[in-house]
Amino acid sequence: MRLCAVSVDLDEIPNYFGIHGLAEPEGAVRTLVYDVALDRLTAMASQLSIPLSLFAIGSDLSRESAAFRLKAACEMGFEVANHTLDHRYDLVRLSAAEMRRQVTEGASAIERATGVAPVGFRAPGYTVTDELLEIVSEAGARYDSSVFPCPAYFAAKTAKIAAIALLGRASRSILDTPMVLRAPTRPYRIGRPYWTRGDALLELPIQVTRGLRLPFFGTSITLASPGFARKLARACIGEPLINLELHGIDVLDEHDGLEPLAKHQPDVRVPRARKIESLRAAIGEVASAGYTFVTLREAARAFQGADAL
Repeated sequence: MRLCAVSVDLDEIPNYFGIHGLAEPEGAVRTLVYDVALDRLTAMASQLSIPLSLFAIGSDLSRESAAFRLKAACEMGFEVANHTLDHRYDLVRLSAAEMRRQVTEGASAIERATGVAPVGFRAPGYTVTDELLEIVSEAGARYDSSVFPCPAYFAAKTAKIAAIALLGRASRSILDTPMVLRAPTRPYRIGRPYWTRGDALLELPIQVTRGLRLPFFGTSITLASPGFARKLARACIGEPLINLELHGIDVLDEHDGLEPLAKHQPDVRVPRARKIESLRAAIGEVASAGYTFVTLREAARAFQGADAL
């Protein structure tokens, strides 16, 4: 089996300011992901003839234009999945009741906007616990796609949070347990603890390369040249599922009004055209290896027996 699913987390711009411990931006920049990036992403997907799985934050859909654009994407055949109600980076530190509210009300907001109940879930910042995943399963999700067993990403995130603290700012981002690095890199049914195999919810991990387990996701691809993006893609060839995760910001740059963020986030300084070129190069490399592109919902259906992988 050779499947590739391309998903996009539709995190709005204030989330990135929060990661860097910055005050929230004001004005039109706050909603660039829905107002600008979503059209760019769906256009690219249509040109490449690939489906997308869009992870939406429920509270963003209280804005009528955002709900309209998400519904339009759904009607184009793209999947819409649950990225919680408010994208709390500290979700796993909240009470069980509040975690449940974030999961269920996020799903309800998506269903109101699109008319389709989501079947997939992704946690903010890829951070999960056994308790959260049990809540997600009880809420009716057919799959989770949050686990990111990537040593390089974990180290970079740890260093970034520490560096921000040394500057006297507090990042909203939090760290998962390093035990996540022991999780399978291929689809599996979670056990207790969640980084072990079991018979519970189906997990579709965020993609890492074979061998070194380097991150194969939007940030690493858009920071790379198109040539290196192809090399990263080739390092994933042979996996039964390539789960390529992007963010809306991956098709934005500082000229979209993100100059204040560009000082703190290198990928924002990369010109949009070069970023899209690298994304297309990586996706093209996967396509040339004979992969079939599917939504994560379709991938979950294909890997229902993932305990055997």
